[in-house]
Amino acid sequence: MSNRGSAYLAAGGAAVILALAAVAAPQDPWTRAQLITPEQLANELSGKEVPKPTLISVAFRVSYQSGHIPGSLYFGPGRDPKSLEALKKWASSVPKTQNTVIYCGCCPWDHCPNVRPAFQALKEMGFTHLRVVEIPNDLGRDWVEKGYPIERGH
Repeated sequence: MSNRGSAYLAAGGAAVILALAAVAAPQDPWTRAQLITPEQLANELSGKEVPKPTLISVAFRVSYQSGHIPGSLYFGPGRDPKSLEALKKWASSVPKTQNTVIYCGCCPWDHCPNVRPAFQALKEMGFTHLRVVEIPNDLGRDWVEKGYPIERGH
């Protein structure tokens, strides 16, 4: 095969791989502006700003009980249909303009099965001040080990 043929084959293969990756990758339901870092949230929670955001943990129960951000509401893991129904039931009774922040922290951000379905559900319900905490590794490393407040149990 000529160099030109090899180049076309490589370019075609790369295009196929990129196309497959785009199809396989989940589309994030949030904008970049709706992402918040653990540090930003910790600063917001410790600041004088009132009212504080409503925090919702969408982690697995064992993760939530092991440690969560103080004051967080919990309806179950975001990937579970029954948990999403409980979240929606709560959400139907609060103003859609409420400052709401969801987070998980069960595993690395790009593998989390919980934040996308929960965020999407609240977004579809019309929440206009909805954000999500981008936790790169897990809540232990990205929140607890940085000395931010934690609550256990419930």
